[in-house]
Order: sequence, then C-alpha cells, then structure tokens
Amino acid sequence: MRMLQLAYANLKEHFLSTILSVMLLGIGVGMVSFIVTVSEQLNDRFNRDIRGIDMVVGAKGSPLQLILSAVYQIDNPTGNIPLAEVNKLKRNPLIKYSIPLSYGDSYQGYRIVGTDSLYLKHYGATFFEGNVWNRSMDVVLGSAVAEKLNLKIGAHFHGNHGFDEEGHAHDDSHYNVVGILNETGTVADRLILTSTASVWDIHNHHEDEHDHDHASCDHDHVKDAPSEITALLVKFKSPMGIMQIPRMVNEKTSMQAAIPAIEINRLYSLMGVGFTTLQIIGMVIMCIAALSVFISLLNSLKERKYELALMRSLGASPFKLFGLIIQESLLLCLAGYTLGIILGRVGIMLLSSIGEDQFQFSVSQSGVADVEIWLLPLTLCIGLVAALIPAFRAYRSDISSVLRNE
Repeated sequence: MRMLQLAYANLKEHFLSTILSVMLLGIGVGMVSFIVTVSEQLNDRFNRDIRGIDMVVGAKGSPLQLILSAVYQIDNPTGNIPLAEVNKLKRNPLIKYSIPLSYGDSYQGYRIVGTDSLYLKHYGATFFEGNVWNRSMDVVLGSAVAEKLNLKIGAHFHGNHGFDEEGHAHDDSHYNVVGILNETGTVADRLILTSTASVWDIHNHHEDEHDHDHASCDHDHVKDAPSEITALLVKFKSPMGIMQIPRMVNEKTSMQAAIPAIEINRLYSLMGVGFTTLQIIGMVIMCIAALSVFISLLNSLKERKYELALMRSLGASPFKLFGLIIQESLLLCLAGYTLGIILGRVGIMLLSSIGEDQFQFSVSQSGVADVEIWLLPLTLCIGLVAALIPAFRAYRSDISSVLRNE
C-alpha cells in the first residue's frame, strides 16, 4: 500500500505530463468505446428491422433509398406504385405474404404509416392498451411515440403533410388514438400506424379542397390517389422467389424491386470503412498515449535516480523499484481508461439526443458493455508495455555510482 501511495505521489509531482498521458489515453479509449458501441447497436437495429423481409417493391429510383424509406422509415419514398400492379404481384404463388405501406404524413416528426394488421404481426407487436384500428382515421401508436408525445387512448390529433413538423396541417380531419403498442425494439416503436384507407381518405379530402397545392407537391410525397400505395414488403415461400421475382418486377413492371440484404450490406460496407477508420485512429491515439507514458516515466526516472538509490540503500529491493514504476504506469492507465469510458458515454448520450430528434433513433447503454470490459485489460497492457524499459532501468540501477555522483 505504501508503494502505491508513493506511486500516486510521484504522478502528482509531474502533474502536467500525467494529465497529458491521461487525456491521450482517455481520448483513445473513448473513441474506440463510442465507435464500437454505436456500430454494434446500428447493426442490431438494422438486422431487427429487416428480419423476415425478403424484398421491397416501390417506385423506380434508388434501391437503397427505397429500403431506408420503406423498412427503416428514415428517408423520403421514391414515389408511388399502381395498386393494380401490386395486386397482380401479390397473387404470385411464390409469395408467402406481403404488407402494403402508404405514407407521406407525420405528426410531431413521427411518421403516419398506412398498412394492415399483418405489419403488427410481422414485428411481433402486442397491445399495451386498446386494439387495432377498425375504422378509417383510427391509429395505433408505437411505444416510443406514445411515451414521447404523451398521447393516450381516445386522444385526437391533426397530421401534417410531409415528414416535417412545419408541413401543412390537415386541420379538417383528425386521427383517433385507439391503441398503444408494447415496445418491440423495432421500427414499429417509432411509427403511428393506421389503415391504408385512412391515408387514402385524408389525401382524397385534401385533393378536393387543395387541388392546386398537390399540383406543385414534391414528388417524394405521397400522391393523392386511392389507386396507389407507396411500397410493398414481401416475404417469399422459398429461395426460388428471390431468384425469380425481383428480376421480373424490375424488367416487366413500372415498379422497382430491392433486396434488403444486398442493399444493407452495401450500406454496411460504406459505414464500415468509416467506423474502422475511426477505430484505427482511436488505437493510434492509445499508442501515442503509451509513448507519452513511456517518455514521462523515463524522464521521471532520470529525475528520481537519487531518490531511488536512497530507497535501495534503506532496504528496498530491486523488485520493489520495478513494481513502483509499473504501478505508476498502471495508475495512469486506469485514470485514462476511466476518463475514456466517461467520454464515450457522454458521446453516446449526445448522439442519442441528436438521433432522437432527427431520426427517432437512439443509442442506449445500460450496465457494462463488452467493449468496456475488453478495453480495460488492453489499456493496462499498453501501460505495462510502456513501463517495462523504465522499470528495468530502475531495477538495474547502480546504487554506488548514483550516490557517488551525488
């Protein structure tokens, strides 16, 4: 215990170099912890939302945009598709089931999606309160929407055209809350769900009163015609479906078929480069921190050689001097690790706040994450390696020559 206190006192003596080493280690640990946590949660969220969806059908355009808008609800739709072609596709014997999606409106930043009850079943949604819609303009709230907006069964609200809170409000029609879902951990938590008929009805009414507005409406928004939907989520009966139907849709219809697994893998590859680069930068900073620890201990050793020689003359063994230098380095690393974990969690909190506002996506971290567990021995190992040479020098110091020179 006395050696540990002495190590702490020596670090305080060289305050500036100690702070520099701790900050470098903290930044490196924080970056690695932040990037690994965010990438793991993004991958987990993407995989949960896309599970069970073999194909997405929508208007011609970017396949990735179609996947992001129809599955993850974080982009504008590519357009609308004719209901006649959709119904013809749904009759294909290779399709196990399909889920229609119609959207273009929102409330307080949360999307209003017209679909059927199969969407709830697909994501394993159960009711915390109320029931599924049975009339036009009835809505079911995802758990995050109900909690954030503090809406209860029986509440009424007016939707906005488009996905921004500043969009034109449908003041002449209101939605009725008839159900609230339990948390599913999927995209359903962040949506306001209703029947397809509700989307058609409110836009038909809007068409009648504001026909000129729709003539200039952005093509990314839902066109107000009951003969169209925005997208179709498809599940195949067998792998044969994924081999035949997407090509047929792309070549022989006015629609576009996108394979979620392919598009998300492309997205992963793009994001993966950035995540990997940031992780490498974090590791490089940790290595620079190790070099800083090494230089700090080496300079400290030169300044304290007389003190160490006196300790030897008073009975301290070479192993104690060796251990003293090691303990100083490990204390530095523990402080840097602690700072890094704090920085990483603060970064996650900030990202979660921004993501919640922009995309209704949050990154949570409760308890001790795996990355935090394996970063601790890694950080200590870096400190141990950095301290080996100074520690060996202290171990092999020549008492007589040091005292003679003094």
